[in-house]
Amino acid sequence: NITKFKFNCNRKGFYPDLIMPHDSYLINLGHPDQLKRKKSLNAFVDEIRRCNLLGLKMINFHPGSSLGKITESDCLKFIADSLNTSHIQTDNIITVVENTAGQGYNVGYRFEHLAQLIDMIENKDRIGVCLDTCHLFAAGYDLRKRASFDKTMNEFGNIIGFKFLRGMHLNDARSDYQSRVDRHASIGKGNLGKSAFRFIMNYQKFDDIPLILETPDNDIWEREIELLLSMIKKKTAPQQSSLLPD
Repeated sequence: NITKFKFNCNRKGFYPDLIMPHDSYLINLGHPDQLKRKKSLNAFVDEIRRCNLLGLKMINFHPGSSLGKITESDCLKFIADSLNTSHIQTDNIITVVENTAGQGYNVGYRFEHLAQLIDMIENKDRIGVCLDTCHLFAAGYDLRKRASFDKTMNEFGNIIGFKFLRGMHLNDARSDYQSRVDRHASIGKGNLGKSAFRFIMNYQKFDDIPLILETPDNDIWEREIELLLSMIKKKTAPQQSSLLPD
């Protein structure tokens, strides 16, 4: 399977720099229970090693949940400890934390959470950030107008830094602004609307990172990718392989 995967990626031009798989959604590196947190860590390490076998460079993960039993700061500390351990036990792969919508007791819905987490990581070369557009919107970061889009990007740059940005998930949102509810929609069919994606497709700092379509209707993925590419104002479009269904 590994040999076939590498062969097909090479044949189709899907290069490791543009492939960012997601770990299991059951993994909670910030679990308040030590035994369950250890099980999550072991599963996470296994997934990192699998990425190494596949010749990939990144793995995307949700930070974790306090389950309402510990503070957000303690949860972030547990996540950082888990990541530092996983980095010691594995090689090379960049662990890319995804911002959340803040649903339930999930941490990582504020840029400050992600900055706090990064600050506790010993090997900064092994940590990155993935921005999910639906999660941003639901968490209270508005992308719909030029001014609010620029404000959000400036906050990200000042609080976290674009050197840590490794990829994006492109989703419209069925959920409302600041609702902290994670509900994805197809591009242009949710509360974000097309304008947010026009800003994204023409924002220079998003060049050369994977922009991953993560919308719910696989029947229109091809048309959504065509729509996104059509929004680019400059003459040369990015490689198609940088826009892949999840």
